[in-house]
Amino acid sequence: MGAAALFAGAIYPLGFAPFKSWVIALVSAVLLYIVIKNAATGRRAFLWAWLFGVGKYAVGTSWIYVSIHVHGQAPIPLALMLVAIFVGGMALFSGAYGWCWFSVRTGRPVMDVMSFVSIWALGEWLLTWLFTGFPWLFIGYALLDTPLASLAPIGGVVLVGVAGLVSALFVFEAWKRPPLLIVAAVPWLVAWVIYDQTWVSPVKRFSVALVQGNIAQETKWLPESVQPILDRYAALSENAWENDLVIWPEAAITVPYTQALTYLSGMADKTKGALILGVPVLESVSEEGYVHRNAAVVVGDGSGRYIKRKLVPFGEFVPFEGVLRGVITFFNLPMSTARGGPKQQALVVAAGLKVAIAICYEVVYPRMVATDAAGADLIVNISNDTWFGRSIGPMQHMQIARMRALENGRYLLRATNNGITAIVAPNGKVVSKLPQFEQGVLVGEVAAMRGRTPYSRWFDMPVVLLSMVLVAVAAVVRRKN
Repeated sequence: MGAAALFAGAIYPLGFAPFKSWVIALVSAVLLYIVIKNAATGRRAFLWAWLFGVGKYAVGTSWIYVSIHVHGQAPIPLALMLVAIFVGGMALFSGAYGWCWFSVRTGRPVMDVMSFVSIWALGEWLLTWLFTGFPWLFIGYALLDTPLASLAPIGGVVLVGVAGLVSALFVFEAWKRPPLLIVAAVPWLVAWVIYDQTWVSPVKRFSVALVQGNIAQETKWLPESVQPILDRYAALSENAWENDLVIWPEAAITVPYTQALTYLSGMADKTKGALILGVPVLESVSEEGYVHRNAAVVVGDGSGRYIKRKLVPFGEFVPFEGVLRGVITFFNLPMSTARGGPKQQALVVAAGLKVAIAICYEVVYPRMVATDAAGADLIVNISNDTWFGRSIGPMQHMQIARMRALENGRYLLRATNNGITAIVAPNGKVVSKLPQFEQGVLVGEVAAMRGRTPYSRWFDMPVVLLSMVLVAVAAVVRRKN
């Protein structure tokens, strides 16, 4: 059973970008259900579910190795050890799901399916905030290109995942109890009924240009690269300034904001509308001296500055800094001394539009993006996925960003250093995109959107509360048996 659990976890990522075999992700979850159902003890249920998690994260987040070894310059053995620690640690969440479900199993198929799905949903919700969270590989992302995705504006990626799991598990249980096929069809029927539901409406169209500089990560932060980078973005944008909004990626220029004011003033003089770009900011903090901020600023017709709130461990800050700083290059990466911005920040305004900005990894946090997007006309995600090389990481990141557009009913403009730069419609579909690993400018027309989706009002809470109730009911029934 342990080997089956490991296999189920290893095939689970095949449901996500770039593979997009969503049926495999559901089959993987069903296999985990079967494995734990046959566990004789809670300890064994935990172990088997943990092995599922090992397979899931070893394959699904293999791109972490690229960041640590290629760009962090950690020796292969050390890089593999660090990845193994991460994978084993994240798999503990899966192990906890297995133990929890073993503890509330009742032997009643309908109740067992619903408690399994509820524990899965609660686990994904916990991963959006616990220990800063790692909301990656949620099963709902695998279902983004299925009819079930129409549930996202109501309950977000977690509800989409719940719908898929309920359907798959009742199909499995129906081999002994055929009437359960009707229950399995319900999520798809509901999704079909609301497929054309309109939650938001366009109020103004405007032109955009997203610039992809394709700056090599190994040279990006070198002092001698500063001027060539400034020249490249200026040259690429030369024919883009007639657009209402021009967007450069995260840390597009590597010189601190105050030192780039003359350059940015020149860009402001050229643009017809506004330029949004990523730039490092140095701020004086009395007790620490100067601290780095990962920021996005508006130049030209607009105002405001956004400071990244969710920092990437090791990439932007080093946990246990006093012990780890300087041990290897990976623990001393550029910008690894950054400090996060305040939780509450005003939306920036660009070309008369209110813009919700998510920098890089922040786009994986559903509630944070939804909170900002509720009062915004559109979402802008600037990123630098060069850290992931040619791995599956950037494609998974893009898939996650698409879900944010769908949940909130907003256009999402994604400008990255080397891909994937794209324009995403409010329905989560990619309107257009640039090839990876090439310089380019993506020009298009989008709309400011008004109105709010149910998800932007209630977030995950209806799903979370219902899941808690279902698990509690199963626990009570189990105790009485």
